[in-house]
Amino acid sequence: MTNVCIGGNKDTQVNLNLRMANRHGLIAGATGTGKTVSLQVLAENFSRNGVPVFLADVKGDLSGLAEAGSMNDKIQSRLEVIGLNGYSNDANPALFWDVFADFGHPVRTTISDIGPLMLSSLLDLNDTQTGVLYSAFDFADDTGLLLLDLKDLRSLLNWMTENRKELSSEYGNLASASIGAIQRKLLILEEQGAEHFFGEPALNLNDLMITDFSGRGVISILDVTRLMTKSPRLYATFLLWLLAELFEQLPEVGDADKPKLALFFDEAHMLFDDAPKALLEKIEQVVRLIRSKGVGVYFISQNPLDIPDEILGQLGTRIQHALRAFTPRDQKAVKSAAETFRTNPAIDTVKAITELGTGEALVSVLDEKGSPSPVERVLICPPHSRIGPLLPTEREMILNRSPLKGRYDEPIDRDSAHEILKKRAEDEQRVQAAEKAENEHKEVKERSTRSRSRRQSVGEAMFKSAARSIGSSLGRRLIRGIMGSLLGGK
Repeated sequence: MTNVCIGGNKDTQVNLNLRMANRHGLIAGATGTGKTVSLQVLAENFSRNGVPVFLADVKGDLSGLAEAGSMNDKIQSRLEVIGLNGYSNDANPALFWDVFADFGHPVRTTISDIGPLMLSSLLDLNDTQTGVLYSAFDFADDTGLLLLDLKDLRSLLNWMTENRKELSSEYGNLASASIGAIQRKLLILEEQGAEHFFGEPALNLNDLMITDFSGRGVISILDVTRLMTKSPRLYATFLLWLLAELFEQLPEVGDADKPKLALFFDEAHMLFDDAPKALLEKIEQVVRLIRSKGVGVYFISQNPLDIPDEILGQLGTRIQHALRAFTPRDQKAVKSAAETFRTNPAIDTVKAITELGTGEALVSVLDEKGSPSPVERVLICPPHSRIGPLLPTEREMILNRSPLKGRYDEPIDRDSAHEILKKRAEDEQRVQAAEKAENEHKEVKERSTRSRSRRQSVGEAMFKSAARSIGSSLGRRLIRGIMGSLLGGK
């Protein structure tokens, strides 16, 4: 049974049992209290024990996991307090990812895979607009139209606007105003960089669950520094999609000796802020059930109140760094955090939370029976890898020798809804143009026929008129001749 050391004091060490590591966890604390180092320590411990890790690098300083750290007096002093033996500095096998492809392999998924629920949350649609979006996905499924990228969805919505009367009987009221509102929000999303995220080749989840030649779990580091600035909602949507896809694709593993994958979600409050009730319920369900798939989820947030109670109650590993109690909400957070720990008679938990120093935390883990251990006040173990980011040249070297180099770099744009609907529109235009030309030809022919008919009618009239004139003149001459003879004329 393998345990990993989280931290310790002069009397004891707190070790995480890997069999319980899929029971999820929380790292909380105010800015600057050591949350990032705690995350780093857990991630590299998982990696050394053969567990792949995926984490979101919000501040850009976790790339140092890929390089060995260095010893100093401060680390040596901490090791002596904790009583940690056999410590050495070493690097971790790492893959770098980035939605914008600036600092790692591009990360993509398709519109169809995101689905209408998460997409409506991403676009902040109202109920009516959400209903229209669901209708669009239903129509795409019914007609076999692939929705891969943003232009596919825009083309589909345009086509539905033009044909909404015919579709309304089967797909409900498709108000042009609602479709227009969705289109406008898609344009805003595109300006925030979403066109880089939606498309192919889509991320293969197996590429996040690999080990290196020595059996160490590979740590996948998603750089989200730019994404957090441009579109925090897109960041949250990606994490929720990843969680949902893992739940749907991975098989049940039962009571395994260690997780198949550990996920670390920094700025966890963004997953829950303003999320619709339906989405929150889905998140709670997935977090509750995904541990049976061998996945451990660790949320990182400044305030434990950022996590819904239904999810907070499922987090077995707790690492609580210092909290400040300046406001009533802060005081409530301190009390709430203290109440989540199993009491230790030797520690005043509420008081300790406000007194913790940097790199110090209150920690509780699950024992081999799944029960929370009494809270301990400890120094967090020093990481074996570098604290701080890599140099650009160091990152570039790692990317160049990545086993995934070239797999995701070039986007693929196969025939999907945009291309199919565009071809359909062109075909309809050709048919309409041919029909128009044929109608114009018929009209010209009819005009020509009517013109000839009019010419014949005029000629006949002239002939008849002339004949009448001739007949009348000859008749008068004949009558005059007969009458003259009868009257004795010449």
